[in-house]
Amino acid sequence: MPRLALSNVEVVYDKVFLAIKGVSLEVGEGDMVALLGANGAGKSTTLKTISGLLGPERGAVTRGEVSFGEADLLPLGAPDRVASGLVHVLEGRRIFGHLTPDENLVAAFRAGGSAARLNELRERVYAYFPRLKERMRSKAGYLSGGEQQMLAIGRALMTEPKLIMLDEPSLGLSPLLVQEIFAIIREINSQEGVSVLLVEQNASAALEIVHSAYLIENGHIVMNGTAEVLKQNPDVQEFYLGGTGKVNYHEVKHYRRRKRWLA
Repeated sequence: MPRLALSNVEVVYDKVFLAIKGVSLEVGEGDMVALLGANGAGKSTTLKTISGLLGPERGAVTRGEVSFGEADLLPLGAPDRVASGLVHVLEGRRIFGHLTPDENLVAAFRAGGSAARLNELRERVYAYFPRLKERMRSKAGYLSGGEQQMLAIGRALMTEPKLIMLDEPSLGLSPLLVQEIFAIIREINSQEGVSVLLVEQNASAALEIVHSAYLIENGHIVMNGTAEVLKQNPDVQEFYLGGTGKVNYHEVKHYRRRKRWLA
């Protein structure tokens, strides 16, 4: 049984706009899966569907099923989904800037947990992100973009997740920082057995660390397979991995209309 499964899910905003249309995907236990696509394709909406954050944006699931293990997620609120072992690192980091990194980590720890467990988890986060320990008494709002992304991931680990969802962790970061953070994500997956669902526009970086991927366009899943299969697909290379040479844009427009993703 997959750890996370979406089956034919549709989401509507304001009872009018159909944002995702029949999306189905799976994330297995200990798996690393990427959800790739351009801006507005439905990537973030898919994550918010899973984590229960559609309501504040006037979105609703109108069709389909979302399960996590044996549990049906749709009747559960966001806090209950976190308690079940699912955590969502939002785009833009969303750390508490007025608190220190250490206070951010403490704030994410479950209510009623023991001090010993809190310290154990906190030291584990600092082992993955030594830079955060160096800056643990600074205001988090003064950290660099890369350090804030590290803190956002570390804070998620304080919830003891079984599956962590990352929304555009590379956003605004230098290539070297992206490489560093993605290497740590892969290490967390390997060492902790935490499943990862990674949403990324940087398809090239994402496909280097995940096991498999889904490609979403205009709210539809148009392709899925192993990372190697997607990297070798000519359409993916041309439209998501930078292409291989000069492009005739008139031909590209014509070709877009006749893509055969599943061929």
